[in-house]
Amino acid sequence: MKNLLTLIVFALAFSTLTSCASTTVVRARPANAVIVTKVHRPKVVVHKNVRYYRADGVWYKKRGRKYVVVNAPVGVRVTTLPKGYKVIKVRGATYYKCKGVYYKRSGRRYIVVNV
Repeated sequence: MKNLLTLIVFALAFSTLTSCASTTVVRARPANAVIVTKVHRPKVVVHKNVRYYRADGVWYKKRGRKYVVVNAPVGVRVTTLPKGYKVIKVRGATYYKCKGVYYKRSGRRYIVVNV
């Protein structure tokens, strides 16, 4: 009797799990997109006719009245590095890293690069 009851409970739990697994969920935006309503004192950077906003080492694009966190555009030039950057040496070259973004010095400016 105990084995039969265990078997029934297992069968019910399994059927519930399999029916839930077949449900399709449609999302309006990617699950990993971070959207904020305000950015504290952003610096506007225009790169290839696209407006980016940079604050505390994080890069944003404006979407309506909100800001979406994006990857830093490779090749964009900035005049200052964000606070908290680290100096990194890779194969003898000096880079500056902050929040996953690598910068390389070019004259008086810094360029976002892939490392």
